[in-house]
Amino acid sequence: MVNVYKCKEIDLRGRVVEAIYRAESKGEIEQMIRSKGHTPVRIEVEEEKGKDVGELDIFQPKVKTKDLAVFCKQMHTMLNAGMPLITALDVMANQSDNKTLKTTVRQMATDVQKGDVLSTAMKRHKKVFPDLLVGMIESGELTGNLDNVLDRMSEHYTKENKINAKIRGAMIYPLILSIVATVVVVFLLTFILPTFTGMIVASGGTIPLPTRILLAISDAIKGYWYLFIAGIAILVIAFKGFTATVDGRRVVDKIKLSIPIIKVSIAKIATSRFTRTLATLLASGIPILQALETSASVTGNQVVIDGIGQVSEDIKKGASLSLLLKRVGVFPPMMVSMVGIGEESGALEEMLDKTADYYDAELDEAIQRMISVLEPAMIVVMALIIGFIVISMLLPMFDMYSTVA
Repeated sequence: MVNVYKCKEIDLRGRVVEAIYRAESKGEIEQMIRSKGHTPVRIEVEEEKGKDVGELDIFQPKVKTKDLAVFCKQMHTMLNAGMPLITALDVMANQSDNKTLKTTVRQMATDVQKGDVLSTAMKRHKKVFPDLLVGMIESGELTGNLDNVLDRMSEHYTKENKINAKIRGAMIYPLILSIVATVVVVFLLTFILPTFTGMIVASGGTIPLPTRILLAISDAIKGYWYLFIAGIAILVIAFKGFTATVDGRRVVDKIKLSIPIIKVSIAKIATSRFTRTLATLLASGIPILQALETSASVTGNQVVIDGIGQVSEDIKKGASLSLLLKRVGVFPPMMVSMVGIGEESGALEEMLDKTADYYDAELDEAIQRMISVLEPAMIVVMALIIGFIVISMLLPMFDMYSTVA
């Protein structure tokens, strides 16, 4: 169990200073103080942690892109103001709203106090900090430019969070419409249709084939509803398992990029993420091959990742980056042209940033266009399904009227 200790110690100049440490025992704290050449004066337990970061509750919140943006921004502000790294981590641990991030930062503070650099401490928490952020932090430590790297990553994750918010917002209406349609169809099949057809049969009417088919579906839903739920759950799990593999992601991403309604938005999202990440990495001094590989992985699109992997060898031979990006087949022509201009003018990073900003703005329009197509399409599909059910309910009545006539 890790405890928090408030200590007084005499530094190398003979001054009495206060510090906060985290360790499992006072002996370990004393050893850490003496390793700096300081003399311990008082070591007191201030606070106890009952759980280590390795014992995180499965119900604790995930660290989102927004949390990473806030973490980077606040760390940049404190380090830029001259605050020691350990003190900055202590402040972050105390004021973070995300429980998982709070616990993780506390453990990182302990690791840094024991002599680890920040990037090494972050590498122990791969589920919290993405490889991109850890790599950038490591680069900042090597170049002595950590506070600027944190500022750049704060801006990066802020814009990434905006993209994610746009995507989530675009999915809300189709999701709600799908749920409502499913509820209405199930209600009609399991409650209204059996009651209505029962009345027709009691009146001596006959049930036509379409109505009998719907009645069979209704009986199946009512009698074996648990099998339907289990089947849906199995399909969801199987799909997640399939997309967890490289081949599965490749198939799904190819399908997405072949659907006319959404392929434009998918391409613009990938372009925005790729160009912004590549600009950030190149500005931080990351080698071009590593920067391309990391930028491709950030897009989350396996088609892009495969394409960048194929052109990496040609980069080593001195081939033009813009021509190689055109070969990937996903990026829009304007993006390729902007990269070409950046290469010729020696302002590649600036052009990549401008391209990312442009496609961020374009993304709003692309998403709205996609929704404007999806909404009527979904309404038409829902109207056809419900209309078929209603007509199947009315057919027995028409048969009765024709018999009477």
